[in-house]
Amino acid sequence: MLKLKRTFDLHRDVACDLRTKEASVCRVKEYSGEVDTRILNIECDGGILYSWKGATGTTRIGKYDPETKQNKLLYTFDKQVRVSSCSLNKEETLLAVSLAQTTREVGGLKPASKCLTLLIEIHPINDTKVLKAVDFRVKVQFLHQDEADRRSVLESHLLLLTEEGYVDLYHILLTRQEGYRVVMAYPERLTRTAERIVEDLCWVQWDGHTQRLYYVTLKGKYLLRCVQFYSNHNCENALELPLEMPANSFPVVKFVNLGFDHYHADKPEQELVKMEVFTDRIGSMCICYNHPVNRSNGEVVYTVALVHKGCSKTFQVSPGSVELSERSAQLHPLFIPLGYYIVVFVEGHFLHLINTRQQEMLCHSLFLSGHDVDLGLQCRSADIAVLRSEEKASVSLLELSSGRVHSAELSAARLLQILRADKASKCPGSEPDPERLAALHCLLVYMGNDPNLELKIIEWLCDVDVSTVQSFDHIQEFILASLYRICYEKSLNLDKILPYSSVFDKKDIPKGLLSIPGVTCATELHTETVFTIKWSHSLSLRRSRASSLASFWSELQWNTESTKYLEAVPDPRYRTCRVQAEWDKLLKSERRPSSHTNHIEDNAKKVLSTVDTWSLDKKLVPLFLEEDPQQRALIGLTVDRLREHLSRHLPRLGKKKIDLLVVNYVTKLLELIRHMLETVWVKNKLGPRALCLSQRGSAAEMSVFHFMFRILEAAVSLCLPLPPGFHTLLAVFAVRCLPQHSFLQYIDHKLLQLTETFVARLMTDLDNSDTNEKLKFSILKRLPQPMEQTIYHMWDHPDTSASISRDYVRTLLEKHNKTKGFTFGGRDKPGFRPEFLPLTYLAKTLSDIEEQGTNPFEQQQENVDARFVEETALKKTLILLSFEEK
Repeated sequence: MLKLKRTFDLHRDVACDLRTKEASVCRVKEYSGEVDTRILNIECDGGILYSWKGATGTTRIGKYDPETKQNKLLYTFDKQVRVSSCSLNKEETLLAVSLAQTTREVGGLKPASKCLTLLIEIHPINDTKVLKAVDFRVKVQFLHQDEADRRSVLESHLLLLTEEGYVDLYHILLTRQEGYRVVMAYPERLTRTAERIVEDLCWVQWDGHTQRLYYVTLKGKYLLRCVQFYSNHNCENALELPLEMPANSFPVVKFVNLGFDHYHADKPEQELVKMEVFTDRIGSMCICYNHPVNRSNGEVVYTVALVHKGCSKTFQVSPGSVELSERSAQLHPLFIPLGYYIVVFVEGHFLHLINTRQQEMLCHSLFLSGHDVDLGLQCRSADIAVLRSEEKASVSLLELSSGRVHSAELSAARLLQILRADKASKCPGSEPDPERLAALHCLLVYMGNDPNLELKIIEWLCDVDVSTVQSFDHIQEFILASLYRICYEKSLNLDKILPYSSVFDKKDIPKGLLSIPGVTCATELHTETVFTIKWSHSLSLRRSRASSLASFWSELQWNTESTKYLEAVPDPRYRTCRVQAEWDKLLKSERRPSSHTNHIEDNAKKVLSTVDTWSLDKKLVPLFLEEDPQQRALIGLTVDRLREHLSRHLPRLGKKKIDLLVVNYVTKLLELIRHMLETVWVKNKLGPRALCLSQRGSAAEMSVFHFMFRILEAAVSLCLPLPPGFHTLLAVFAVRCLPQHSFLQYIDHKLLQLTETFVARLMTDLDNSDTNEKLKFSILKRLPQPMEQTIYHMWDHPDTSASISRDYVRTLLEKHNKTKGFTFGGRDKPGFRPEFLPLTYLAKTLSDIEEQGTNPFEQQQENVDARFVEETALKKTLILLSFEEK
């Protein structure tokens, strides 16, 4: 499921280079001794600190720069020591080192302490100060600050985290000597600068990229707190959150996996409680921890607390669902953040991809089980460290035993395989539908920016057997998930406001989408989140990094408060079907111009003006080439209703942002449908002949027609607008691919919409053969009155001519009845024809009315010559009397 790429190898990138340097020191061709390299720390800039044993019996500390791929020697001890923790300040002038000393007696004397913490000047080498000499281990970590935020007085800030349960912060003043030498100022006062910022902790985690210190204290119950550090020495207590954790989860603090963020209690592995905190810059926070393995039944239990959603979810995986072995009782989950997903991995047994944004239903999370679930690493999950940065979407995994670092991302190929598989999971009794739905959303929302990937998904939509999927509509899910992707990064609260999945609109949600066989989920709402953000007056929020750090906490606070509001509001999610009632009312009305219809038309103009319409003559599918008043009205109505909904529930975005978001949303909808049609057009190798009405449709065109009809069903069910021209194109394929009686039934059942463009083409492109005449007459009978009058003038046929004549006579006579003072002229004028007196009298009457009673500038109907009316009437009379054939 995860695709790994090796970005660092301690042996390849460091050890081989060190052997070359040691060979140079020893003046030998090839150094055969053991260098014993060990990773000590990875700083927030990506620099990797490591130690190794030199050929001269010394211990050295170096740094690997991932940008230049170069190794740099930082410091050399004059003897071999065991470095347990190390950190380098940003200027690379100070090195903080924690040494673990041996406990055995040397010369009858025991060492004074087990851990010695030193602060060393390394550039230039000048002085070494002892910060602590204690009997418990210490972690050291320099705070990092941006160059733009540097103050005129040089200084560095150092954190000391101890197993005794407290954290100290040292403020180290620096000074320049001889213009370039940077050394400690007043080193004798160093210990006086220390301030105790945390006491009585039982768990701690340092996030170097965001400069946050998370820790847990026990005050009757477990409390998670966070200290936020800024570019200067200022720090603030930003968060306090009660945790419902198993009793005695952290009895004793014990640092393991030296130099990294994994600090936990000193307990047997099967009872280990592993905890991680993950954040995202848009204001999300997830707290993940496992529960001790139940030895009686071997169940794996883990909790993911979604602080931004105000809830926590506890999952319980039973042995039968993952076939846990006796060895499984010694395993604990590995938590890996991937975007807004949290991967819970139990080696060799299951992988749970938890959606932290859309977490209402389990069908939007992916659960895979079986012995083929593997990360591809050569060590146990307990020996893997997770390295993550908020600024980067990817995450890195470190194999502690081998010193290899891998970048990890979800495998699109594996997700596509789940879509196409008949049985996606090897979990007995599971159904493929929930896994397909979760995989589809992961591909579209999380990975959907890749156009090639979107193309493959559309090809799957074309090929999928609809009858095999009963739980959800593929095309509806494709449309809604793709639309959600373009705006989900704007605000976390859009998760509960914008449509994300058509599953929410179902009255009876299939049970298969609500559960995972063998996995139970308990949801608990939290209202105890307390934010204690108190901005220091000395903190300038105009500074870029400080502003971003501050905005995270304000976003998180706003997200939690908005979540409480949205939980209290009944059904805050926008339902596309809510437009249906107003849309039906608009269709039934005469649609006379009004302020409302003008407003809707303005909305449609905004959308259609932003649609990608460049080089329309080169587009494969003829869309956006006609007015289509009905779809324009639905486009404008959709924009209006969605804007109103967002303004009501999310006013914080502001009017301009909401208006832009809504217009882009509907624009993307129209372009998405066109993209689907273009893809299926190319897939079936259709050309311009596919639009020729005089030929029957091929098998490929029938396939395109069925796919278009599925799009139509999905859009109509959700009351979504379609691109102008879609109904015309669908009708063209329908008349070419369906038998006439089926085509007419589609029209009668309102499955097809007759557009003026399509009917006009039908009348002009088809000849007047008996079959085509029958089809044309059938179409004319089904046309609405306004369109009927226009179409009659396009078909050169005796019946349409007769109809035009009748309408013309009726109109003139109606006007004649309303006209007063009209006198009929004599019969002795030139041109009077007495051959057929009734018809001649009618023609003369019409001619006189035209001459005397009609203002040509006010006449709205097309002029019809009286001679034409006479000939048409005579022709119709002869046909009716069987004197002449049609």
